[in-house]
Amino acid sequence: MNKHDWIEQLSLVKHIEGGYFAETYRATEMIPTARDGSDRSTMTSIYYLLTDDRPIDHLHQNQSDIVHYFHAGSPITYLLIAPDGTLSRVKLGLDLSQGETPQLCVPGGYWKAAVLEAGEYGLIGEAVAPGFDYRDMTIAQASEIRTQFPDLWNDLAAYVRA
Repeated sequence: MNKHDWIEQLSLVKHIEGGYFAETYRATEMIPTARDGSDRSTMTSIYYLLTDDRPIDHLHQNQSDIVHYFHAGSPITYLLIAPDGTLSRVKLGLDLSQGETPQLCVPGGYWKAAVLEAGEYGLIGEAVAPGFDYRDMTIAQASEIRTQFPDLWNDLAAYVRA
């Protein structure tokens, strides 16, 4: 299969972070939170696809924990910034001998970006708990990131949406 097949077969649409997605599950059970709007689904799940023409998942922050699962295609590299400002890189993929991992948990409050560095596509799944809500996500602004992480700006600039 190629990227067009995945987009069509999984009914993916463009995502504001970059790439393509489709929500596949939203729990009907709700839990209260201290967040804007209070209640959230206990869990949500999506397919997420980065492609050679939409290769960047731009830097953003979520309040919920997100588990990423590699499904198909080329590996995807994640840049993660912990609340203390520590930058790490993790490659999501199936070649364990090359240091890739098939699953990655990103705690709520971390800044993250991802990039498809080679290949036509990389397909992952994500489980979010409490469930995803756009009110819980912040897309990075260049001025904010440059101020908050001046020593990391050269590493992050390419992943901040202009």
